[in-house]
Amino acid sequence: MSGDTLFTQIGRALPRKEDRRLLLGKGRFLDDIVLPGALHVCFVRAPLAHARIVGIDSAEAQALPGVIGVFTGADLARWTTKLRLEPAIEGLHPVQMTALPIDKVRFQGDPVACVVATDRYVAEDAAELVVVDFEPLDAVASFEKALEPGAPLVDDSLPSNLVSHQTFAAGDVAARRDEAFSIVEARFGLHRHTHAPLETRGCLADWDAGREHLTFHIGTQAPHPLRSQLAARLKLAESQVTVVSPDIGGAFGQKIALYREELCVAALSRHLGRPVRWREDRLENLTSASHARESVCRTRVSVAADGRILGLELWLTEDFGAYCFYPANYMARVVAMILTGPYRIADYAFDVQVALTNKCGNGPMRAPMAITSWVMDGTIDAIAARLGLDPVEVRRRNTIRVADLPYTMPTGEVLEDVTPLETLEAAVAAIDVPGFRARQAEGREQGRYLGLGLCTVVESTTYGSKFYKAAGIPGSGHEAAWVRIEPSGAVNASVGLMGSGQGYESPLSQAVAEGLGVTAEAVRLQMGNTDVAPYGMGSRGGRGATAGGGTLYLCAQKAQAHVLRLAAHVLNLNDATGLRLREARVERLLDGDWQPTSLTLADLARTAYLDPTALPAGMAPGLDFSLTYDPPPMTYSNATHACEVELTPATGELRIRRYLVAEDCGTVLNPIVVRGQQQGAVAMGLSGALFEEVVYDADGQNLSATLGDYMIATATEMPEIEILALHTPSRRTPAGIKGMAEGGIMGAIGALSNAVNDALAPFGVVADQMPLSPQRLRDLLRGATSKNAGKVPPK
Repeated sequence: MSGDTLFTQIGRALPRKEDRRLLLGKGRFLDDIVLPGALHVCFVRAPLAHARIVGIDSAEAQALPGVIGVFTGADLARWTTKLRLEPAIEGLHPVQMTALPIDKVRFQGDPVACVVATDRYVAEDAAELVVVDFEPLDAVASFEKALEPGAPLVDDSLPSNLVSHQTFAAGDVAARRDEAFSIVEARFGLHRHTHAPLETRGCLADWDAGREHLTFHIGTQAPHPLRSQLAARLKLAESQVTVVSPDIGGAFGQKIALYREELCVAALSRHLGRPVRWREDRLENLTSASHARESVCRTRVSVAADGRILGLELWLTEDFGAYCFYPANYMARVVAMILTGPYRIADYAFDVQVALTNKCGNGPMRAPMAITSWVMDGTIDAIAARLGLDPVEVRRRNTIRVADLPYTMPTGEVLEDVTPLETLEAAVAAIDVPGFRARQAEGREQGRYLGLGLCTVVESTTYGSKFYKAAGIPGSGHEAAWVRIEPSGAVNASVGLMGSGQGYESPLSQAVAEGLGVTAEAVRLQMGNTDVAPYGMGSRGGRGATAGGGTLYLCAQKAQAHVLRLAAHVLNLNDATGLRLREARVERLLDGDWQPTSLTLADLARTAYLDPTALPAGMAPGLDFSLTYDPPPMTYSNATHACEVELTPATGELRIRRYLVAEDCGTVLNPIVVRGQQQGAVAMGLSGALFEEVVYDADGQNLSATLGDYMIATATEMPEIEILALHTPSRRTPAGIKGMAEGGIMGAIGALSNAVNDALAPFGVVADQMPLSPQRLRDLLRGATSKNAGKVPPK
């Protein structure tokens, strides 16, 4: 909790409401929704990364019993509009795409045609019979190849594969280089990931020809924005489309955009006048759904003799894949804007380049800015190593202090109510750095190589509309909510978010309960239906607590104020001063104590609905309230991660001995849910840093298209995660909420990498490319053998 003892519902450790149905097997996922006569879709996908489509022969497939039809890009183009992204951002090229490729495919797995059949298995069999005549083209499968002179164009409408390029400078980094005691350079390579949710993508479209209305069932994090795009691309009014999101088995950012397959299913339902459904298999998900990351950062930092940073320069390159479902500068620009994070840096410049390649297109994945904290704290460690200084002391000298707040980053971002020095000191004390150094030295004498890594995170959690505007990214950061008290006193509430496993129902109910003055158990939350929920921006970017919970809290406060006006009237009081609701009963402040009255929320609700003549003059019947809220441009939480590892040089085996997080995420709505999000984010970060990697060969062939090749950590590989709660409320958000859920990934990547490099220090090598697999670590150590033969232990 925030330490505010006035909260009675916020901060309670309540079980997650959705867990009962999920653990009993009573959840309602997409495949549990059955519509009689629904047809099934299977997509024909390109086996080549880059090729012209010469012709498509579907005769044999069409002849298979049960096949309704085979449809191509030309068919879909008649029923849908193109997706065009053209935000007015200097250095960003506009791009567009059709529902399915018509002229050429751009990556292995690109959908070329779709088969509709009465049965999924028939559809899959028929897809195998569709013959596509391809004219192979040279593929570009890396950022470097994409920018070579004369490289084949991924998108023929662009002048080159460099789809986005932005630069920025604040202060005078050249002058800082001239006056620096030392110039330190470092490199950080974050590899390509994919989301791998437990439940793959899928949808069920049902066109009602009589009402001219589409009901679209889909697991989506952002129901309303998806509805807007779906309606526009089908040339329908938004009132003709209802998006219904059932329970979702994981998303992590992969279920925000409207993908081409989903658009095709909706268009086919309208064209055929029948329900149509699609569920991708794991191979499709790993190759064709959406990828993320794959960026390289290089830093050059000018430093004083004591390790103080004078100036920082960043060069960031990102491989964005073949298609843009988001503006191509989106993820990379956020990294560059918030890079300086918890450190005092005035002179800063960046150069950000994003290229298209013949790979699956990129999108946001939990913590799109994941590389940020690794880059900054890895640069700090590089400074300490170059100057022979204590890494902890270098951090202390550069970290923002409470006295510095509010602190304006060189990009204009403002930090308020953050505590990076406090979390650093707490983590350093808890991990016992002097004790570790003694054990590390003793271990090296015995041929055991321990490493300690620290990483301080400033996590961007709630992107307000002003942030998008300043970053040149189209979009709104507002959220909307309604709270309705029924005639019986029952409380319903809704918000534009949609959960995909985070456990929203309890903490958001607690925000409503706190604002209204009832118990969280009495609140029922309605999410995921665009006909029921107000238009909100959905779940993304760690905004659930601050934007979602904050909006519900404010709306519930609005409801309580109205109810208390009615209570004052019933009690023959002049106004509602000295009245409050607690656990659905009106209380009155008398002689400094809160005393219960005879009125309950149910009493007042009956009056509001069923006895309008008893209402005060000017008060309308009913108790239905709505509110929209646009958060500050950005809300930040912060944490410091500490990781202790042991490296076996002979095999490259890496074991995590200890992991802890000192975290400040403001007012905690529900500590059980927050702890789960902290642990889950750290686990996801460690899994990605150690095991997960999407691998393409030089021809653009995906070599990691099964879960046998795309490895994901299990519980046996994860350490116990110790969490130190150091929460302080924000003064600019409702209830002091700051939010969290992505910073654990940022910290895990940085802390683990820094720990590995601490263990590698005796060998004179640096791991600057992930994943930190045994093979990569062994390759590093083999390269070190000739230069550091005496330091490499015998095999």
